Amino acid sequence: MRVGIGYDVHPLVAGRPLVLGGVRIEHPRGLEGHSDADVLTHAVIDALLGAAGLGDIGTLFPAEDAKFKDASSLEMLRSAAGLLAESGFRIVNVDCTVIAQEPRLHDHLAMMGANLAGVLGTVDVNVKGKSPEGLGALGQGAGIAAQAVATIEEE
Repeated sequence: MRVGIGYDVHPLVAGRPLVLGGVRIEHPRGLEGHSDADVLTHAVIDALLGAAGLGDIGTLFPAEDAKFKDASSLEMLRSAAGLLAESGFRIVNVDCTVIAQEPRLHDHLAMMGANLAGVLGTVDVNVKGKSPEGLGALGQGAGIAAQAVATIEEE
């Protein structure tokens, strides 16, 4: 068994859609980034790559590469999962936390988990939402962060 952790954070800005775990959430601001800026999926990608010792999201999907402009993070996750499979790893489970003052995410968590599980080919994906309770930049609504832990095993 191998374990990896992932983390991502992006600022909220006007004029962008808000996408978390592949779910488009109605909100006046979205996350700024080169791809669709889906912090949840990015954290999962980093956790999986870290567990397998295969680098990080920036190495696999560099922001300087125009082909990833506005790219679907779920498709990036699909590529990362394929790389793990090619390297002889099976995904056992993923546990995630999205940290956001707004919007409230409770009604979207199940769909986020289902989207991630569908791409990864596992039913063992857990997604939680937490509020920073008004503390710090995240608590002031400046952005959204996500953390993920992935467990994999060699086949």
